[in-house]
Amino acid sequence: MNKNFWFVDRVAILATMHQKERAIAPLLETELGIKVIVPSQFDTDCFGTFTREIKRLGTQLEAARLKAQKVLELTGATMAIASEGSFYPHPAFPLISCDREIVLLLDKDNNLEIIGQEISTETNHNHKQVSTLKEALEFADKVGFPEHGLVVMSSKNATDKNKIIKGIITEEQLVKAVEISLEQSSTGVIHLETDMRAMYNPTRMKVIEKATHNLIEKLNAFCPQCSAPGFDVVSRSLGCLVVGVLRQLR
Repeated sequence: MNKNFWFVDRVAILATMHQKERAIAPLLETELGIKVIVPSQFDTDCFGTFTREIKRLGTQLEAARLKAQKVLELTGATMAIASEGSFYPHPAFPLISCDREIVLLLDKDNNLEIIGQEISTETNHNHKQVSTLKEALEFADKVGFPEHGLVVMSSKNATDKNKIIKGIITEEQLVKAVEISLEQSSTGVIHLETDMRAMYNPTRMKVIEKATHNLIEKLNAFCPQCSAPGFDVVSRSLGCLVVGVLRQLR
């Protein structure tokens, strides 16, 4: 298979600490010939956490862009990949939660920023207030535990890291976390939610994979005038579509 000459045999630094390379790297390497490298000790939590103790920096797209820019700054590389997820009521079906994943490619050599995305209702994003271990176990069973990880907090608005227990993937860990959090709670009620970090959420990982497929489609779509990759619909108006290259102009 002929690979895209813009990217074949190039190196891309993947800005992740949550094992997103499992979904992203094989596709980029197979389809485009890009070698994906994950930097050691790159802290993406500083750009925001799902558990809200660290507020996300900017919009979903801005946070992904900041990750990519920072990893290029730290490594001196010329191409980066970053992804960011958001969970919210589906715009067409407000009672249903959806997962929007974006996978961004930033190419300094060619001044390109190209974004793949996927919006899916396939998500276990959920939370519940409980006051007993029995209620906690019932919630865990509902959201696909232990294949999907859980988070236990002493309260929904907890910001103290010592009162937020993440990455729970065994019943023993869950029982201990619930007991500790109930002791810390001033109301006798604690907060449980699904751990939405990619390595603890295989359902989300599949959506990231689909967003990567969308990115690859865009990278293989070339402008008929300048031949740059990323030719795609960028806006809509009555009776027509406006298409163009997603290029970072700065």
